[in-house]
Amino acid sequence: MSRRLVNITLDNLDDLPRRCRRCVFWELDPVSRDRAVDAGDPDLEKEAWVSSTLLEWGSCGKIVYVDDVPAGFVLYAPPLYVPRSVAFPTSPVSADAVLLMTAHIVPEFAGGGLGRMLVQGVAKDLTRRAVKAIEAFGDLKGEDGGCMVPADYLLSVGFKTVRPHHRYPRLRLELKSALSWREDVEVALERLLGSMTPEGALRPV
Repeated sequence: MSRRLVNITLDNLDDLPRRCRRCVFWELDPVSRDRAVDAGDPDLEKEAWVSSTLLEWGSCGKIVYVDDVPAGFVLYAPPLYVPRSVAFPTSPVSADAVLLMTAHIVPEFAGGGLGRMLVQGVAKDLTRRAVKAIEAFGDLKGEDGGCMVPADYLLSVGFKTVRPHHRYPRLRLELKSALSWREDVEVALERLLGSMTPEGALRPV
């Protein structure tokens, strides 16, 4: 089973789940979003947002493929590019952080570590761009099909609460800790693989 992580571009935007491809919850302010939905063109607004963000800021999302099948994605950007970010009771996002807007794993691929893979990919990308942290508005109810990332998921991949709230806490992941955690995982894997003999590794189970 091959896994591949790639940047979201205009060429692969249609690989997002249809519901997410048409969703502009984060990309537009509430009034503009309602207007776009009423006009029936949220797809175009999503494409315009990705295009302008790529041109002005750079990579703003990743898709993970399993055997060339889109299995999940994540979107992120500085709060300046995310109008909805100011609408939360725990806003604003810290000045030194990028906002993790939304993340989604296709249900049939859930539980396979793809969520961690996406967060690691974002952390690696942002560290190269001298960003200090990722923040996100978690959803403590964690409703299925929503545009919010469940707070429990964020906590499970290393985020810490910096602004508590009964429904929408703001959480933060320091990129230094994300990378050291990533390196620890890689070292553990190398030790595990190194302890296996070639014959043992190839022997049928």
